[in-house]
Amino acid sequence: MASRLAVSVSVAAPASSPSPAAIVAPPRLALRRGLPPPTCRALRTALPPRSRGAAVVCQAQGGQDTAIQVPDVSKSTWQSLVVESELPVLIQFWASWCGPCKMIDPIVGKLSKEYEGKLKCYKLNTDENPDIATQLGIRSIPTMMIFKNGEKKDAVIGAVPESTLVTCIDKYVGGR
Repeated sequence: MASRLAVSVSVAAPASSPSPAAIVAPPRLALRRGLPPPTCRALRTALPPRSRGAAVVCQAQGGQDTAIQVPDVSKSTWQSLVVESELPVLIQFWASWCGPCKMIDPIVGKLSKEYEGKLKCYKLNTDENPDIATQLGIRSIPTMMIFKNGEKKDAVIGAVPESTLVTCIDKYVGGR
């Protein structure tokens, strides 16, 4: 008969609130969200003598927010930032209530830094700018769309792996 091991993800801290660097997500989920690999350690908790349990404590390396903020584009800035851009542009269509959008956001931020000088990255909130989203045929978010010389060239729909976005971007930029 297989024994069960109860594992809970929590932050072990005294009566004070946990530090902002604490991640209350399993390490694999943190990696999928583009966060740095957490450092984890298992702690014995005050459990009855016969149980075998542990609490896992994870903290992001460096203890700081590592997400790169991607600037917003709106209806008023669309022409100057996207259509008239000399560089290819990646637009992330998103909404604040969209879970998959939040998952891919750190990946887009990371790529914006890696392709700095070769690609411009912006975010467009579809709730605040429905006209542009409708005009471009956005039916699902997150959608990442690449524009070159003001023209739509390619689109990737959904919270896809970083490698999928890199493959798409490299067609128009030519590598990091």
